[in-house]
Amino acid sequence: MLRRLYDWTMNLAGHRRAPWALAGVSFAESSFFPIPPDIMLIPMVLSERAKWFSHALVCTIASVLGGVAGYLIGAFLYDQVAQPILAFYGYDGKFADFATRYNAWGAWIVLIAGLTPFPYKVITIASGATGLAMPVFLIASLVARGARFFIVAGLLYWFGPPIRSFIEQRLGLLFTVFMVLLVGGFVVARYLV
Repeated sequence: MLRRLYDWTMNLAGHRRAPWALAGVSFAESSFFPIPPDIMLIPMVLSERAKWFSHALVCTIASVLGGVAGYLIGAFLYDQVAQPILAFYGYDGKFADFATRYNAWGAWIVLIAGLTPFPYKVITIASGATGLAMPVFLIASLVARGARFFIVAGLLYWFGPPIRSFIEQRLGLLFTVFMVLLVGGFVVARYLV
């Protein structure tokens, strides 16, 4: 299933309406979709390097808007979904302590998660569930997601063909590193957040 999603997303990158697809994937990834928008951003910038800025901008804006959707999921579906699960396992009383700690470090958590391969959707939903202040969430998200996508697109613009060659020659290694970072992100979330 993951391979089909990956192939589908890669095919969208070459389509004439790819910027709309990039926006859709960026939006969805911030709230529920498992595949990061980088897999569309990278081929789009490599094929049209002059549009690196607009592609990064689309990615950033759509990702932050998707983050708001994730925030709203956490804020308004917490009672229906998460609360009964926490109560079943006896953790409903501990959530208030978690929310206090999360909100004390919320801006840093959003910044770090927004820059790394850590699943950003987990942070957006947690931010809504804990009631992290929306302005803090929005500013941290804009900074983190903007930095991430503009750095990737900028590097591809400046070092285009050599970067593409590097990626294509080491695709297996890069995928493995990405998976280690992704799993590491879940481990950090589980034991440190």
